[in-house]
Amino acid sequence: MTSMKRLSRRSDRFVACVATRATNTVRDQTPVTFVFVRGSSLRSESDFVTDLTRWAFPPALQPTQGEVAFDLKAALDGVVGLRAEIPDDAFTASILGTDRSGNGVVIRDDGLILTIGYLVTEAASVWLTRGDGSVVEGHPLAYDFATGFGLVLPLGRLDLPTIERGSATAVLEDDEVYVVGHGGRGHALKATVFAKREFAGFWEYLLDTALFTTPPHPEWSGAALLDEQGRLIGIGSLLLQEKIGDDVVDGNMFVPVDLIEPMLDDLVQTGRSAELPRPWLGMYTADRDGRLVVNGLASGGPAEIAGVHAGDLVVAVGSERVASLGDLFRGIWRLGPAGTEIPLTLARGGAPVYVRVASGDRNDFLRKPSLQ
Repeated sequence: MTSMKRLSRRSDRFVACVATRATNTVRDQTPVTFVFVRGSSLRSESDFVTDLTRWAFPPALQPTQGEVAFDLKAALDGVVGLRAEIPDDAFTASILGTDRSGNGVVIRDDGLILTIGYLVTEAASVWLTRGDGSVVEGHPLAYDFATGFGLVLPLGRLDLPTIERGSATAVLEDDEVYVVGHGGRGHALKATVFAKREFAGFWEYLLDTALFTTPPHPEWSGAALLDEQGRLIGIGSLLLQEKIGDDVVDGNMFVPVDLIEPMLDDLVQTGRSAELPRPWLGMYTADRDGRLVVNGLASGGPAEIAGVHAGDLVVAVGSERVASLGDLFRGIWRLGPAGTEIPLTLARGGAPVYVRVASGDRNDFLRKPSLQ
């Protein structure tokens, strides 16, 4: 049996009653709405909200204690629901929204929560929900831009089991894994790793290696990715669709948990990695068949101030031509830390344009959490 045939059969059985909706509203870009729905029929948005409280994966896709080599209940209990409220005037409010929800994973005995950072960026308040429905307030402790991880410190006792951290380096394509969201076994999913490779995001984000799984979990944000021994190997970041040969695969992207290890103590103690911050341009770029197109600009960001326009093609960083997002980001980051002047060669209307962008520290543009 080939890997893709196995993936297709699993995806065919995926009929979870859930939908999620996000709207991209970066400046100078036409808003694009992405909708993920159950089955083949579109339903009203009010139905979506109702389903979020009662959906479950089909039993065949849920792991059972008899078929796993770890304490399944402890793993399920170690994932909490997370809800964050963000001020209307926050820098990320127009892009990520002001009411964000997802999951978090208990990684220490004091209840420290590891999640995906975009859930808690600029959060004014964070609430953590246990499996029994009880709620504890949390403090958004840290957000690391390079990895995308966020940390939340509970302000009350969670009394929940921790999930042991493993390593994504030992995981291979076609390995069986488990995606666990808050909500018990009905929100836990048997999945397969269908790819392990670089991921570049238009928001100036790059992972040398990311994990891609299928079928997709519809509440992926901050979900736990567990290996066959029940160890945490990744945190849920994205829902995506990819064409592999003649197949179209729906899946999720996970950030490998290995990336948190070198910086965990610094994040807990100072809220930031000890590494110098990377230069940030506020330039949202898409790779269209090898052409790097500026789709949008952060309002008041370094690239906009320097004269970059939406629709420009990015040709080179300094003297080095760039042909992919990975080339672009690595070329920028090689020049120095935040504050470094970044020389760009652009193409606009068929003519070359040369700009020098005084890069910034992305963190300087964001609201900082305050502990009451």
